[in-house]
Formats: sequence, structure tokens, C-alpha cells
Amino acid sequence: MTGTGTAMLRPEHPVSRSLSQLVADFGFEARERVDTAEVSGVTVVSGAVEPGDLYVGLPGRRAHGASYAAAAAAAGASAVLTDATGAQLAAEAGIPVLVTDDPRAVLGDVAAWVYRTEENPATLFAVTGTNGKTSVVYLIAAVLTQIGVRSGLSSTAERRIGEVAVTSSLTTPEASELHGLLARMREAEVRAAAVEVSAQALTRHRVDGIVFDVAGFTNLSHDHLDDYSSMDEYYEAKLALFSPDRARRGVVTVDTEWGRRVADESRIPVTTLATAPGVDADWTVELGEQSIDSTAFTLSGPDGRSVTTRVPLLGSFMAGNAALAIVMLVESGFDLEAIGQVLERDGGILAYIPGRTERVSAEHGPVVFVDYGHTPDAFARILSSLRTVTPGRIIMVFGADGDRDTTKRADMGAIAARGADEVIITDFHPRFEDPAAIRASLIKGALDAVPDAHVEEVPDQRAAIRTAIAHAGEGDVVFYAGPGHEDYQEVAGVQLPYSAREDAKLALREAGWLS
Repeated sequence: MTGTGTAMLRPEHPVSRSLSQLVADFGFEARERVDTAEVSGVTVVSGAVEPGDLYVGLPGRRAHGASYAAAAAAAGASAVLTDATGAQLAAEAGIPVLVTDDPRAVLGDVAAWVYRTEENPATLFAVTGTNGKTSVVYLIAAVLTQIGVRSGLSSTAERRIGEVAVTSSLTTPEASELHGLLARMREAEVRAAAVEVSAQALTRHRVDGIVFDVAGFTNLSHDHLDDYSSMDEYYEAKLALFSPDRARRGVVTVDTEWGRRVADESRIPVTTLATAPGVDADWTVELGEQSIDSTAFTLSGPDGRSVTTRVPLLGSFMAGNAALAIVMLVESGFDLEAIGQVLERDGGILAYIPGRTERVSAEHGPVVFVDYGHTPDAFARILSSLRTVTPGRIIMVFGADGDRDTTKRADMGAIAARGADEVIITDFHPRFEDPAAIRASLIKGALDAVPDAHVEEVPDQRAAIRTAIAHAGEGDVVFYAGPGHEDYQEVAGVQLPYSAREDAKLALREAGWLS
């Protein structure tokens, strides 16, 4: 893989290990002498190589990573690990070439070996599911901070150690980056860390070499059917997290049949959580007062234990995410009573989650939320919660990813038309698809569901949010779904600078609603 990539958090004081020992421990074929070489890091990005790195050349869609072995060597790589095809491409790089049949399959274990991540004393949390992963990760980190535990996280939005953060490029980083992050956390004396784990991370070996202390499951709904042939295959990818080689314990939300299947088919001990009324589970959630900016709830568990608190975010689904975070902490050994005392002291969970129902508007005028939601289920959950607390109209702005799962677009349009008073369909990341065709499929889904729906097509994102704000007044809500925390729009392979959060704020200022 070429390119400079995003900034990575990796050890500031790496410790070298013998390349010959690596070869012996993994049984790699060595094409050069390795008895004097050492490695202190691992990367799959040639532009991110640091002196002493093992550069791993992976086969890619457009090029083989081993094609960049010479560049990696020039940057100080000690050796290349690749397959037989890559070995031929790397032969002239001038550094030892190690060969294995499937370098991606061993990447996690190799990175764990180089970075010694099995020596990491931190408690590790993994969160998977279609929606809510990022929120749960941030909520775990927030509660840990409030109880005085130094924490770290890896999410779709960022990788973070205390106050140090870098922007993410993948929901779950490649195994080489993830193990480097964990090693950096060890240097920083992080005691607990939460990692967002996608289905792709599990099927593409990104979390190999790690056994999490607690794995959490949020939900499963229509998404990623461009990567998986069916919902059952998508489910099986998630279920893999709940096995002894991946995690020691699990906490599973069982509101839906998918969650109940995870609980039943898990190969590790599981504690269950229900956020829907009438569902039998070890832990249950009862909603309290809801407002546009916060949601109160009571979490009740075994032996009469309970905690009543609030999360500074919209929606019953956020109460469920917060409850899952708390139960995961309890399952790892943190005391519920101690957590409850701290949350009572602070008036609730003190969480900021970038781009997740993030309010960008002021106290007066329309309330404007920017959100990362891009699935039918996410739309339905947020629109339902908005309807509960919105006195006026709901105006929704959204688009759909190009070159991604096309089968969910009709449902996205339909749910928007049913849940919002006005729908403005715009471009999101068209990538290499025709943006007009993407918009047309969303419009058709909306009008097929609600023939007289108020649907407007505004291709340019900047114009779309300004149209929505122009149509909104006091008591109304503008829900801008899709971009969330992202700071670009991808068109024909080019990432054009664009922040929905900043643009929405600018549009509010232009309209006189924000000073």
C-alpha cells in the first residue's frame, strides 16, 4: 500500500526485536540473510515507514504493496514481509524479504509479536454492531475518565490516548496500526481502552492477535450487503467476535432477533441487556425524561443493582448505548455503585461524540443536528426520537454513498419520507457513481412510500443545508444525516474538503441564527 496515510499513534520509544527470531517463530521463508537485522515496528503503508520497520506488502485491488518495497527500504525499513508474487516485486529493494502464503492472515500476530502487545496490562473493550459502535466507545471512555481511569479509544472518527488524537481512515485500523496504537497506550500507562470493531475488521484480520476482555453487541440491521452476500453472512462476521480467541466475555443487546441469536450462539459467557420494554434480559433500561439535548434512564441489573443517570444526547437509542457501555464496564470488574456515585456527582455521563446527533445550532432558532447515520435503521431511530421532542417540523437532509450497498437506498428514502415533514436529497460521497442516479433512487424510495411527500432535490451539499435552514424556524429541527464528523466529500477518487459541521454553522450564521 502506498501513500502517506493518516497520522498514526505508535510507540515513541520502540524496542527492537531480532528479525531472525521472527523468522524462526513464524516459519517464514527468508530470501536474504536475516541474522543481523532487527525490527521495531510494522506498517502496510510505504509512506508511513519509520526506520526499523517491517514493511508488509499486501496484494491490493489496483497494485501489489510489494511494488513499493524500494520506497519502504529508502525510508529505513529493515525487511519486507509479503507473498511469493510480492517477493519477486521486492527482490531488488536491497533489504531482506520474508515470504508467507497470506501476509494479511499473519499480520495481526506478527504485529503483536513485534510490539509485544500481549504484555499490555490495559483492560480492552470491543464494540460491534451496525449502529451505535462509535457512541458506545466514546461513552465507555467518558465514564472511565469520570471515575479517574486513564483511557484510550479507537473509533471511526479518531484514535485517542488521553488528550492526544489523530483522525481515523478506517472504522477499525489495519492490524499493524492497531497493535502500534496499543503499544503506544502501554507507554502512556493507559489502564483501559475501547475499540470499535467492524464486520470487515473481523473478516479481514484487523483485530487478529488481540483477545478483548469484554465484547459488546449493539444491533444488526441492513448495511454492507456490498461486502456480504446476505444478512446471515453479515451476522456471521459479527458473531466471530464472540469466540474465545477474540474475547473473554460478552454483553449483548437482545432487543432484536439478531441480538438474541448472538447471545444464544456465543462461545463465550454472555450478559444480556434489553432496552425495549418486555424483553427478558439480565439488565434492563427504563427511559426517564427526554429532551432535545439529553436523555435520562435507569439501568437495572441482577441482585437489585441499579443506576439512574442521563446522557447529554438525543434519543432512547443513546440511552441504550450508554447502558451497554456501563454494563461492559461492570462486566470487566468496575463497580456499579462507584460508577453511579460519580455520575450522580457530575450530573450524568459527560460525553462528546463527534458527528453523532451533534447539535451545531444555538439556543434560539431551529435546532440543527449533524449525524453520521447512513442506514435505514439509524434514520428510523433518530427520526422517531426527534418526533418525540420536536414541537415543530422536521426537515431532513441526506444523500447516499456511491460504490457502496445500493440495496438499502430505497429504504433510506422511504424512512426519511415517513419520518420527516420535508426531505432534501443531496449528494454525499458519489465516488465513481453517477450522483444523479444515486439521488434518483433515494427520491423514488421516498415517493413510492409516501407519494405526496415533500421531497426536494438539491445536489450541492452547501446549497442543501442552506435550503433546509431557510425553510426552518423556531421549534423546527434540521437533521443533516450522513457526513457526521467527516471533513471531505469523495468524488471520482478525489477527496474534496468539506465539513458538514462547519458548513452548517456557517449557514446558520448567514441566516442570522448564530453569532
